[in-house]
Parts: sequence; C-alpha cells; structure tokens
Amino acid sequence: MGIELAVIWFGIIIFATLMYITMDGFDLGIGILMPLVKNRDERDLMVNTVAPVWDGNETWLVLGGAALFGAFPLAYAVIIDALTIPLTIMLIALIFRGVAFEFRFKALPEHQTFWDKAFIIGSIVATFCQGIAVGAVIEGFPVAGRTFAGGGFDWLAPFPLFCGLGLVVTYALLGSTWLIMKTESALQQQMYQATRYLLIAFLIAMIVVSLWTPLAYPSIAERWFSMPNLFFLAPVPLLTGYCLWRIHTAIQQQGQTSPFVMALLLTFLGFSGLGISLWPNIIPPEISIWEAAAPPESLGFMLVGALFIIPFILGYTFWTYHVFSGKVKAGEAYH
Repeated sequence: MGIELAVIWFGIIIFATLMYITMDGFDLGIGILMPLVKNRDERDLMVNTVAPVWDGNETWLVLGGAALFGAFPLAYAVIIDALTIPLTIMLIALIFRGVAFEFRFKALPEHQTFWDKAFIIGSIVATFCQGIAVGAVIEGFPVAGRTFAGGGFDWLAPFPLFCGLGLVVTYALLGSTWLIMKTESALQQQMYQATRYLLIAFLIAMIVVSLWTPLAYPSIAERWFSMPNLFFLAPVPLLTGYCLWRIHTAIQQQGQTSPFVMALLLTFLGFSGLGISLWPNIIPPEISIWEAAAPPESLGFMLVGALFIIPFILGYTFWTYHVFSGKVKAGEAYH
C-alpha cells in the first residue's frame, strides 16, 4: 500500500507541476514578450488576456510545493537546501510581478513605465530561476544520510543556466501563441512574427539539451538509447518534431488556435521527457520516490484531502477559462 501511495502522490505532484508550467507559462511569457511591444494600449491588451486567470494559475505551484513537502519530505528538504537562492529569487520575482500586475493599471501616467519594467523583469527572472531549478534537478544533488551534502552555489553551473534560458524561450513561445489566439489585428500579426523566431530558438535549445543530457549523464543515455527503450520511447521525439512542424505550418496559414495547442503539447512532451529520464528517482541520481516518501499513514491521510480539493481547483479553473474564452478586444478591462 505504501508503494502505491507513493506512486499516486508522485503522479499528483507531476500533474500539479505540469498544470503550473503550461498555464502560468503563457502568463509569464506575456511579461517576457512585453519589451517587443511599445504601444501602451497594446501592452494593456496583452495583460488583459490573462487578467481573469493569472492568479488562479499559480494555485498549482502552491499545490505542488505543499504536496512535495507532505508526501516526500526528504526530497523537499534536499531541494530547498540545494536551491535556496534561485527559489528565493523566484518567489521574490513572482511577488514583485504580481504587485506590478495590479499597480500598472492604477498608477499615474508618469509611473506606468516603472511598473511595466517591474512586470517584465519579474516575469523573466522568475522563469529563468525555474529553468535553473529544472537543470539542477537533472544534474542531481549529493546527499549524505538524509541531508544535502553540496554547496549553496552548485546550481550556478553551465547546464542549469542554459536550462534557464531554454525555459525563457519556451514560456515566450507559449505567450506568443496565446496572444495569437486571444488578440486581433496588429498585435496578433506581431505575435505571428515573434513566434517564427521563437520557434527557431526553441528548436536550437531543444537540440542542445537533447545532446547535452545523454553525453553528460550516462544513466540518461542508457534510459533513452538502450533496447527496448529506444523503440518504446521513439514517439516522444517524433511527436515533438510533428508539433514543431504544425506550429510552423499554422503560422504560415495564419492559424489562430492550433499554434497554442501545439505549443502546449510541446511543453507536455518536454516535461514527459524529463520524467522519463529521471524515473524513478525523485532526488537524482540515487534516491527513489519510495525512499523519499512519508509514512503510508501520512500519505493516505493527505490523499483524502487531495481528492477533495483537486476537483474544486479543476472546476473553477475550467469555469474561468470557459467564461473568458474568445478574443480580447481593445478597451475591454478585466483588472
């Protein structure tokens, strides 16, 4: 029963993390893209496309963090200790960005530029730190006994930093395709153009990471390129290539919904590839989900609450996106 509960809770954390990455990804992507748009009204329009949903998107980050703390306390302790600096900076950036989101609509004209810059910087820094965390997890953490045995700046290495840049590109791609779906006219055309360049940048980042990880980490290479894994896992890179091609063709044909759907699928495939590379370790390279799990009694007790609250989160999330579906036009305000 304990093993089953550990797997269930690992699935819940993966689900919450994936929901956060996909839903808050395009939200943060809008802030990353804002320097490309100079017109004040168009910037307001960009922000209005996510105004009804942005704060709800971050619910999944809270759920994932709380689930990790309760279900896998060893993993939580090691990750927090190893990544104290980037995670603290990320949280400060998210707070600063949230304040800027509200204040930019209410500030005096002479202060609006400051809050726009705060929104941009907060979005970029938070995304970059999240990418650093992903890269550091892939690299793994030295653990002695049940404590982190590395240094506070181990994350400051080439691979995590490159992952930070890669995630900035990924969120920007999600943001540009979201704006294609939600806007019209000049801003939409500008996002079509931005998506063309972001697609190239994403392809380059994906190729670099795909080559870097198996070359630097033999266990990942064995997972992907040994038989019969090579045969069973081949659909992941094939589907990734298909999504990239579909986004390219959809942009050429001025498609409005399919670029965003394919960008979401790209994100899901990238996250799936990460999970495949690391499974069953929750603290790479050696500590599995079963070794890091809380006692079965704790996992079972928490699961009752999770099965109650997750449907409510899904319900209001679906309702919000349903109510505010469709195009957002200039002059509409949801703030």
